[in-house]
Amino acid sequence: MKSVIFLSGPVGAGKSTVAREMIASSPGPTIYIEGDTFWSFIAKGAESQSRSKNFKMIMTAMTAAAVPYALYGYEVILDFSIPPWFLETALKVLKVKEVLLHYVVVRPSEAVCAARAATRTEGTIADYTPYSELYSSFDEAERYMIGGDEIEAVLLAERIWEGVRAGRFIVS
Repeated sequence: MKSVIFLSGPVGAGKSTVAREMIASSPGPTIYIEGDTFWSFIAKGAESQSRSKNFKMIMTAMTAAAVPYALYGYEVILDFSIPPWFLETALKVLKVKEVLLHYVVVRPSEAVCAARAATRTEGTIADYTPYSELYSSFDEAERYMIGGDEIEAVLLAERIWEGVRAGRFIVS
C-alpha cells in the first residue's frame, strides 16, 4: 500500500536535517514536502482567519498535495510540525485514496530545540517561549516518538526507515 510519512516534532527538533538523511538513504523514489513553504502560498490572508485556522488549512493542503505522489509510487516525506490533534483530519484526507499514514515525531528536549532554533541560519527564533505550547502538544504522541538529544541525524534516519518498514509508525 502507498504511504506518506509525516516527519513531525516541535520547532528546532532537527526534522529537516533528519529528512535530508532520509532522502539520501531512501530505498526508492522519494518526494520531499517542506511544509513551511506552504505559509508563503497565503498571498493575502482574510482578516477573519486566525493563525490557528491557517495552520490547520496549511496542514490539510500539504497532506492533500502528498496523495498523488504516493499514488504514483513515491516515498513521500512531509516535514512539518504537525501536532497529534491533526492526525484525525489527515487520516480522512488520506483514507479516501487508501494511502497509509506514518507519523514520526522527532522530539529532543525543549532546551535542545530552543538552542537549535536560536542558531538557525534562516528563521532564527531568539525567544522559544511562544513555541513551548506546541512543544508540549507532542506529549500525547509518545508512541510515535523517536530519537533524543544526542542521536545523530544519519542514525535517526536509519531507525525511522526501519520503523516505517516494520509498521511501527502507522496511524490507524
